[in-house]
Amino acid sequence: MTAYSSLAAWYDELTRDVPYPAFADYYEGLFRARGGETGLILDLCCGTGSLACLMAARGYDVIAADASADMLMSAREKASALGVGKMPLFINQSAQELDLYGTVDAAVCCLDSLNYLTSPKDVQRTFQRLHLFIAPGGLLVFDILSLSGLQELDGQVFLDEREDVYCVWRADFEKRSRICTYWMDIFTQREDGAWDRNIEEHRERAYEVEELRTWLMEAGFTHVRTYGDCRMSAPREGARRICFTAIRGKE
Repeated sequence: MTAYSSLAAWYDELTRDVPYPAFADYYEGLFRARGGETGLILDLCCGTGSLACLMAARGYDVIAADASADMLMSAREKASALGVGKMPLFINQSAQELDLYGTVDAAVCCLDSLNYLTSPKDVQRTFQRLHLFIAPGGLLVFDILSLSGLQELDGQVFLDEREDVYCVWRADFEKRSRICTYWMDIFTQREDGAWDRNIEEHRERAYEVEELRTWLMEAGFTHVRTYGDCRMSAPREGARRICFTAIRGKE
């Protein structure tokens, strides 16, 4: 089953602990530190649009792209229900096939979405496409789960339980490929009290900091910096999440 097809309708319910306001504050701090106007931003791999709606509510013009049509449907419904003043423009595009009508002032990609690109060529292609559509001098921000962060999931089983949904997922990390595979069993309760079961498979690949830095620079980005878990400090040894910032070089 395609990743996020069944999960899309329950994603927000199962991820209520994700601190989207903290992400938005962090990005705005980076925008201010960069200087200049940041009016139009790209939320790449936007999922159900929580961050896109939050940034739109803060006055930004937002383009939100995701490869999952099911996640985008949830995102559009959310934006309409919230009555966001500046409705984000939602587009169904994969990261490596990004194709905008013009440039954006900045692009963000959060919650280890880049790890879902399990082919190094797709990551390199994504950086190339982002370089094409971020304006000269514009900012790129993304975060990844580190190699150690994915390795520590190996063999673990997790349970997420809410009133109408029950999700059990288990992880397996393969050292040679550096790919962590998650198998998710999603049980949802019907109106008659019975439960439906759906199964999804998700895969994330671990990337080394230096290979990502090299690919960013090869794509034309400069001033590549890494921080520990969206904090303005260098990542510690064994850090689970690492944040990258880079500037689209001026030609």
